[in-house]
Amino acid sequence: MKMKYYVLSDIHGFYTLLQTTLKNAGYFDDREEKKLILLGDLFDRGPEALSMQEYVLELMERREAILVRGNHEDLFQDLVTADRGRPLRHHVQNGTYDTLEQLTGLSAGYSWSANMELARAGRETPYCTRIIPAMLDYYETKKYIFTHAWIPCQSWYGGMTYDPDWREAGADAWREARWTNPMDAARTARPEDKTVVCGHFHCSYGHAKYEGKGTEFGPDADFSPYMAPGIIAIDACTAYSKRMNCVVLRD
Repeated sequence: MKMKYYVLSDIHGFYTLLQTTLKNAGYFDDREEKKLILLGDLFDRGPEALSMQEYVLELMERREAILVRGNHEDLFQDLVTADRGRPLRHHVQNGTYDTLEQLTGLSAGYSWSANMELARAGRETPYCTRIIPAMLDYYETKKYIFTHAWIPCQSWYGGMTYDPDWREAGADAWREARWTNPMDAARTARPEDKTVVCGHFHCSYGHAKYEGKGTEFGPDADFSPYMAPGIIAIDACTAYSKRMNCVVLRD
């Protein structure tokens, strides 16, 4: 029997919009056997980190979700470990520092000792202790590969090529893959037999560059899912567009 998958990506802490999107997609009324797949970047930029954390924990308890790791999960771990809670520019610009403050209820500013305490508190959050460790680099079915941005591939000057050994890639390769523009990668580095379902980069990029539809961020920007051979990209750039994509697939 085929499983029904509801797939979303790049929630970025917009819990209320997530619930609205799932409701509009029929998720809560669906009595078929189903799974929710979240393709990373659960937090950062949105104001509802605590509600989002609680909801993901509930999904985990009920075993209703498959969680795939995104580059913002990497950023959070960097912030609370190697970067010791310091408000470095990329953590502030990406919203990671704000997430840390939301989840801990603390604020440190530029105090060295307070930032160390903030990092310690961040390492003790359920996000860091339970959610991130449960996240997969990818989830695979007969027809689909679900990942945050792209699978590890071989890069060369001016492009990328498909690496048939991507499943054996190490942690560093997956970390790099989570920053890849998937709509570019799909042109030259897509698996021959499966479709990659991903987020990470705003769909309007693919529509504008490869379909000639509108601009990336103008009033004519198209943030609906971008579909092309080997790829279904679903990041709606939620913080900007105020919308969220949910695709429903069977496999």
